[in-house]
Amino acid sequence: MLSCGGKEEKKKDGFSVRPQKTTTTEKAVETPAASSDKASERVDLTNKGVGPIKSITLDETIDDAMAAKGKEVYDQMCLACHRIGKKFIGPPPNGVLERRTPEWVMNMILNPQEMVKEDPLAKDLLTEFNGSPMANQGLTEEQARAVLEYFRTL
Repeated sequence: MLSCGGKEEKKKDGFSVRPQKTTTTEKAVETPAASSDKASERVDLTNKGVGPIKSITLDETIDDAMAAKGKEVYDQMCLACHRIGKKFIGPPPNGVLERRTPEWVMNMILNPQEMVKEDPLAKDLLTEFNGSPMANQGLTEEQARAVLEYFRTL
């Protein structure tokens, strides 16, 4: 059996420790968003974002040719800020469709300035990533759709 109290320290070379009884008062403190509530990890499959994409239907199977085009666009236009599997300047793209609607993802790609002004989740991402706004790369809807298809393969 182990015990935490009642131990008395012997005085050694002019130094002694005397345990004192302390009382602690617990106080409810509201903390900023918990780490599990980071915007990049938050799941919101209802928000479609702000922009030109109002509705999109994804086929059950991945279009490999479109995904390959999307990877090319991603490697050329997105890789400077987004890394697969880790946070970088922006959030990692893998698993994004488990957390966001396809419309939201495409609107973020096509309309990042308006998204960070008007979309609460995009605003939270901007804060989480130290105010680094996503640059508008001038992608077409076709290119953004290909990038979205590539994200489905990650």
